[in-house]
Amino acid sequence: MAKELNINQRLDKESKYKDLLPQIKSLIEGEENIIANLANICAALKQTFNFFWVGFYLVHNNELVLGPFQGSIACTRIPFGKGVCGTSWKEQKTILVEDVDTFPGHIACSSLSRSEIVVPVFNKNNVVTMVLDIDSDKFADFDETDQKYLEQLAFIIQNNLNV
Repeated sequence: MAKELNINQRLDKESKYKDLLPQIKSLIEGEENIIANLANICAALKQTFNFFWVGFYLVHNNELVLGPFQGSIACTRIPFGKGVCGTSWKEQKTILVEDVDTFPGHIACSSLSRSEIVVPVFNKNNVVTMVLDIDSDKFADFDETDQKYLEQLAFIIQNNLNV
């Protein structure tokens, strides 16, 4: 069954998140396939905010492996503690980077990426099972509003998907 997002593009960022999160929750409820759900989440975020790159990296054998995403080709594997994604996983917290060139050990999957936010997703045992990685081609494109609502999205994923 086809579903469509209903987001007014004239809204401010916070209002878009407030409209989007319940729609994502509705979209993934009842669908058991994690890949399908993560793919739709990426598409919903990209469609709503027109981010440069949106994707998930899944924890597998002590590294992050590329999962569903929207955007240009990306790094396939990221070691634990390396780059923004690996650091978010290691530190078990959201990392907001205003200028990726200033982040020690940044892994440049695309030279067009300028800022980034990475949000860990925990399972019900409080273990990081994946990270949500969003890149922008603009400097300082992410802020506390993005962090607040993307962390809420991570909680929706934790509670609605078998991660």
